Amino acid sequence: MWHCGKHRLSTERPLIMGILNVTPDSFSDGGNYTEPRVALAHAREMLAAGAQIIDVGGESTRPGSAETAVGEELRRVLPVVRSLVEDGAVVSIDTRHAEVAAAALEAGAGILNDITGFTQEGMRALAEQSDAGLVVMHMQGEPREMQTNPHYNDVVAEVGEWLDARAGELTARGVAAERICLDVGPGFGKTFEHNLALLKGTAAMAQHAAEQGFLWMAAWSRKGFIGTLTGEEVAARRVAGSVAVACYAAACGANVVRVHDVGATAQALRVLMALS
Repeated sequence: MWHCGKHRLSTERPLIMGILNVTPDSFSDGGNYTEPRVALAHAREMLAAGAQIIDVGGESTRPGSAETAVGEELRRVLPVVRSLVEDGAVVSIDTRHAEVAAAALEAGAGILNDITGFTQEGMRALAEQSDAGLVVMHMQGEPREMQTNPHYNDVVAEVGEWLDARAGELTARGVAAERICLDVGPGFGKTFEHNLALLKGTAAMAQHAAEQGFLWMAAWSRKGFIGTLTGEEVAARRVAGSVAVACYAAACGANVVRVHDVGATAQALRVLMALS
C-alpha cells in the first residue's frame, strides 16, 4: 500500500499517475491545459481511462527552463487541485517550492512530488509534518543547466546511493517508509547512455527499494530518451515508445508509472498483468 494522506493505494498492480501540466511551456503538452476548465476535463478523462492519481504541475522543469515565480505557480495549480479534490481524486502536486506544496496540501493534495528530492529544509519539514505520499526524485544540477555536461562514474550506483540517502533522511525524521516512492529522474541531469543504464537497472533498483519498504516510480513518458531510441522528434507522438517503457518498468517491479497517455498505458498494463 502507498500511504498518501487519507488515501491508501494498493500496489498489487502498478498504479497509473496521469500527468497534468497546467503550464504554457512544458516539453510535451505546454499550453494545452492552462485554463482550469480544460485542465479539469483532461484530468477527468485520464481518471476515466484508468489513472488512479493525477499529478498537477505548474512549473516546467524541462532542460533549460527558468524558475517560475511562486505566486504564478500557485495561480496555475490551486484551482485545479481544489476541484479535483472535490471530485474525490487522489491529487499529487509536482513542485519544488515549499510554499506551493503547503498550499496544495491545505487544498487536499495527498502526494508531494519533488524534483529536488526533498533536499530543501522546507520540503523536508512538510514531509515530516504531513502524512502525504512522497515522490523523491534524483536530479543532477538545476533545470536551467542540468543537461550541459552531466557526469557519473557509475550512474546506477550513484543515483541509487543518492536516493537511499534522501529516503534515509526522511525516515530518520519519522516519515514512514510506506509513504515514500523513489524516482531516478530520467532526463534530469542524464545523457542518453545514463538513462539507458538506469532503465536497464530498474529490476535491481526496484528490488532494493522494496527491501527497504519503499516504492518505485517509472517516469519516462515521452522523454527525449524515448525520442532518441525511436527516432521520433515530436514528443506527443512518442506514445508507443512510452507505453513500451512503462510496461518494461512495471514488469521489472515499478509500482507507479507516471504517464501522459493513460488510456494506452492502462490497456497495455492489463494485458501485461494477465500474462504475469
